[in-house]
Amino acid sequence: MRYRRVKMDGGTYFFTLVTYQRAPLFSSLENCGLLREAFRQVMEKHPFSIDAFVLLPDHLHCIWTLPGGDRNYSMRWRMIKSQFTRECKKQKVLSQSNAARARKQEQTVWQRRFWEHTIRDAHDYRKHVEYIHFNPVKHGHAERPAEWKYSSFHRFVRQGIYPESWGRHPKDYAFEEDILE
Repeated sequence: MRYRRVKMDGGTYFFTLVTYQRAPLFSSLENCGLLREAFRQVMEKHPFSIDAFVLLPDHLHCIWTLPGGDRNYSMRWRMIKSQFTRECKKQKVLSQSNAARARKQEQTVWQRRFWEHTIRDAHDYRKHVEYIHFNPVKHGHAERPAEWKYSSFHRFVRQGIYPESWGRHPKDYAFEEDILE
């Protein structure tokens, strides 16, 4: 099956990446640091902005905006995932590879593909930012977004976009339906 992705020069995109078999790789501070370093190295060579971000034990969500004239988010994700995989000491500890992964010599760190959604307008952007920031609550990792360390929520609070108390009440959460999952 061929996947078709929308790619726009200078576009803004929502992404979800999941670890292989939802292994909780990011419960480890060391792995969180390795992922941060992979992002830093790729951003140094191929700039983009991270508008919103959350890292949970077994997946991450983020919104990126690419520079004008650039649409290659797939290459960036490939580089980030590869860099992290090379450095991740847990890659051999994860579940056994299946036959297809063995043929392709793939590691068991990430699910093969990632979810991507092109942000259409300001309302769509806000929905996805709020989904990202509320995700630790949705998955039971925190009672409110401010309690979750690995989130851009704290930057949004510092910038005055959210009060620190945002997300305590369902009415704070702007969209009714789940974005994905």
